[in-house]
Amino acid sequence: MSRVLWLASLVALLTGCAAPTLYSWGQYEDLVYVTYAAPGKAPAEMQIEKLEQDYQQARAANKRVPPGWHAYLGYLYVQVGKVDEARRELETEKAEFPESSVFVDRLLANLKKL
Repeated sequence: MSRVLWLASLVALLTGCAAPTLYSWGQYEDLVYVTYAAPGKAPAEMQIEKLEQDYQQARAANKRVPPGWHAYLGYLYVQVGKVDEARRELETEKAEFPESSVFVDRLLANLKKL
């Protein structure tokens, strides 16, 4: 009996660990990390390209990108001088994650000053 219980517990544990993720993270976390850990190692243009590829893969898999993803891409667009694209990404962040509205509205107000 205890052997069956042990096996059932193991199966339940492994099944829980194998649960699919809610978001498609792609390279997002790694790119944010390298931006702060090794400034200059990952230029904004390269990050934009990788994030756009990740976005296409997420859409193909019918998954969402995580909170902050669109805001970070907007930040990168500002760095390369693409203010309209930055605004579009910030608006997308706000639409997909309404809890970020206060923060994103401040960012959008700052974009108007550029």
